[in-house]
Amino acid sequence: MDIFSVITILIILSAAFAFINTKFLKLPFTIGLMIIAIAFTLGITILGKFNHYFLDEAELLIKSIDFETALLDVMLSFLLFAGALHTKLDSLRRLKAPIAVFATIGVVLSTFFVGTLMFYAFILFGHEIDYIYCLLFGALISPTDPIAVLGILKSANAPKKLEVKIVGESLFNDGVGVVVFLVIFKIAQQGIGAIDAGDIGLLFLEEVVGGIILGLVTGWMTFQIMKAIDHYETEVIITLALVMGLSMLAHKLHVSGPLAVVVAGIFIGNKSPKIAWSETTHNYVDKFWELIDVLLNAVLFVLIGLELLIISTSGEYLKFGLIAIPVALIARYLALSGPVAIFDKKLDFIPKTNLMMTWGGIRGGISIALALSLEPQMERELFLTVTYVVVVFSIIVQGLTIGPLVKKVLKNYT
Repeated sequence: MDIFSVITILIILSAAFAFINTKFLKLPFTIGLMIIAIAFTLGITILGKFNHYFLDEAELLIKSIDFETALLDVMLSFLLFAGALHTKLDSLRRLKAPIAVFATIGVVLSTFFVGTLMFYAFILFGHEIDYIYCLLFGALISPTDPIAVLGILKSANAPKKLEVKIVGESLFNDGVGVVVFLVIFKIAQQGIGAIDAGDIGLLFLEEVVGGIILGLVTGWMTFQIMKAIDHYETEVIITLALVMGLSMLAHKLHVSGPLAVVVAGIFIGNKSPKIAWSETTHNYVDKFWELIDVLLNAVLFVLIGLELLIISTSGEYLKFGLIAIPVALIARYLALSGPVAIFDKKLDFIPKTNLMMTWGGIRGGISIALALSLEPQMERELFLTVTYVVVVFSIIVQGLTIGPLVKKVLKNYT
């Protein structure tokens, strides 16, 4: 199936599902679309038992899409920039220390907690797997998905203090999570002797520090260019060129594209409205990126729902998926406990911050994309199913209940 046909079908499905959700279900946008997409996929599967044409065409569509490339190399940069553009630096600056710890040490600790707990869970149920592959799963499931988090927290009415922590962590921890995943992936491929502490440190510097520096430099240059003119059409195009050019440049330089885009977006979103943009330009840039955000979110969550067609529904795999849900939550809670305890009194965190950050840490498309990148000998099919179960639970159950949880917790302390 050619690329134009694939995009056309996805846009039509997204529009149809968005209408159904808006008119009838009235659920939070991303959650509603994914639920409808899953129901649609189940319907196609049932129809396929009577007529294979429907199922064959649907599977052809999904297999025509390289989900890993579509998300990590194409959609992610646009979605991160749209989110970063509206992230206020004043709020982030005050919480920079805990956010940095959550997004780095928190991800590493969670990776080892998840990997270790799942390793023993597999042994307990007679399905032994190499520890390094369990750590790979820990690495891909530990980062919270900024796309899912940003979309869901908008409708959860979470306090600003909590929202800044969760969103700030999510914007940065996916870049760190991908680096951790790549390191463990290389060890799994080549053995522990193939990489030493120096290699890990160099990779971290290249990807993380390099991405931040690249984002600052390109963000500053773009800001200077926009400051020299006052023409909203041109300035909207310049922001679009920045995201696309920055993603390509980061790939060529082997630095973290997601971190570069986030840093550039935060820089431009905080500096330009005061200095470089007129009120008209500010309005058009905001609306343009808001529309991009909504459109790509719709397509992404429809895609996540449709991915069910290629997920193994083996009873054993689903069982491990259900086990992984509490494991991932417990690991996140434990990983955040130390940093929260350290910064709690100093920064006056709201009550039960750890609990709400754990439940508000939504997993999403990034985890599925990383699971799809596993090689067959790394238990790819098993971990893909387990990841899908965790992601669906995270988006639907956690996403629908984070708002009521926040209200209940804060009500008890007012």
